[in-house]
Amino acid sequence: MLTESLAPGRLPPGQRIYAIGDPHGCAQRLEALHDRIAEHLLDHPAEQATLIHLGDYVDRGPDSAAVIDLLLGPPPLHGLRVVNLVGNHEQMMLAALAPTAPDAVLGFWLDNGGAATLDSYGLSPRDPGEWDGIPEEHLAFLRACRPSHAAGGYFFAHAGIRPEVPLAAQDVMDLTWIREPFLSWRGAMPAVVVHGHTPCKAPEIRGHRIGIDTGAVFGGPLTCAVLEDDRIGFLLA
Repeated sequence: MLTESLAPGRLPPGQRIYAIGDPHGCAQRLEALHDRIAEHLLDHPAEQATLIHLGDYVDRGPDSAAVIDLLLGPPPLHGLRVVNLVGNHEQMMLAALAPTAPDAVLGFWLDNGGAATLDSYGLSPRDPGEWDGIPEEHLAFLRACRPSHAAGGYFFAHAGIRPEVPLAAQDVMDLTWIREPFLSWRGAMPAVVVHGHTPCKAPEIRGHRIGIDTGAVFGGPLTCAVLEDDRIGFLLA
């Protein structure tokens, strides 16, 4: 049973959003959470349901390749719309795999979990000559991930937004990397931001944001926020 509480934002009638925080190569947990979303939607049908993945599909965890395979497959339930956002780890991976990537960019990715991603493809982090073994379909998926998504009173981005900058003018680097001053902001916001990127022990619900990276790759759960009308609940795996 999904326990709901009052949310800081609101969706239009008939809409429901499932938003999942950072999987980081935890493919089994992501598949389990997809199953729970499908079960919830079957038990509680919605006129319009959308699943939003908030980015950081790769790095650190045991099976980044399987996570991308899962996201390339069909949605957890027929008719469920899926939106995939880009995270900073996807940006690091794509930058490191560029043909002219400098050594510093390669090292930065490897130091931040890239070695685990390469291992999931059976590739050696010590031999960049092997890295063209990553399927082009996977790279095309990462390139196609969107920087943000808006719905009702909510704005979805991997990391957050730059306060006092209009949503339409947000820089993609802020959307994927920002922490402060966004996390501790106390002023007005144009929407409630649903984000991952900054790990927390449990979902953080504030007046201007909902943080749902609960550190699945570090032993915490993988979290899905369920938003409908002015309510919020959580599914975990």
